[in-house]
Amino acid sequence: MTGPGAPLERESDTHFGRTATIVVAILVPVNVIDIRVEHAALVVGPVTAAGLVLIARRAGLSWADLGLGPGTWRRGLAWAGVIIGAVAVVFAVGAALPLTRNSFRDTRYDLGWGALLTAFVLIPLGTILLEEIAFRGVLWGLLRRWRGPWVATTISSLLFGLWHVLSSLHLAADNQAVGQAVGGGRSGQVLSVLGTVLFTAASGVVFCELRRRSGSLLAPAGLHWATNALGVLASSAVWAWGTR
Repeated sequence: MTGPGAPLERESDTHFGRTATIVVAILVPVNVIDIRVEHAALVVGPVTAAGLVLIARRAGLSWADLGLGPGTWRRGLAWAGVIIGAVAVVFAVGAALPLTRNSFRDTRYDLGWGALLTAFVLIPLGTILLEEIAFRGVLWGLLRRWRGPWVATTISSLLFGLWHVLSSLHLAADNQAVGQAVGGGRSGQVLSVLGTVLFTAASGVVFCELRRRSGSLLAPAGLHWATNALGVLASSAVWAWGTR
């Protein structure tokens, strides 16, 4: 585009990029606090999510840009319902089959009845809310306005992968299947962290595509909750049954 309006349009695009950088700068210390301070995410997560939405709105994003437009709720819920049902079937089969059951033996989720609290309170409020608002809502919306949907998906997904570095440092020790696959020591830790980053970045691409196709944050949030919360419930059930 040429003419008097071109510099203003380019400045507007740059503005969205600068705002995305500010959002990333905010998320870095939040990630450290979430990992280092037990249950801090229950407070820090919702507060940060609200703050990021405010920043995005002040930057010029609409509710639709954030995946929260009032016309998207019914469609998003429909997508989420189908996705949660499909994941529930896959996890139930995986936990029941001896061949795959060991992958659910994660010592973090030998929780008994605490698994219900984790699945229905801690994960939605402490994990899903902030991560979906931050990566598929605010960052994706800002980056899409700055450089388009594919750049938005690529960058937000890479950042989503890096978001999980700290939380995966002890994965090899916590999960029997992962520990057996990558081994122990420093090399096992490096492999488990690298694998987690790559897996969650790839998951981020799927989440972003659900966000793009449905127009709603509820679709990726449904898949995100299902893979996290139903995984906890399946793991807890495997520990409770004591089967091998």
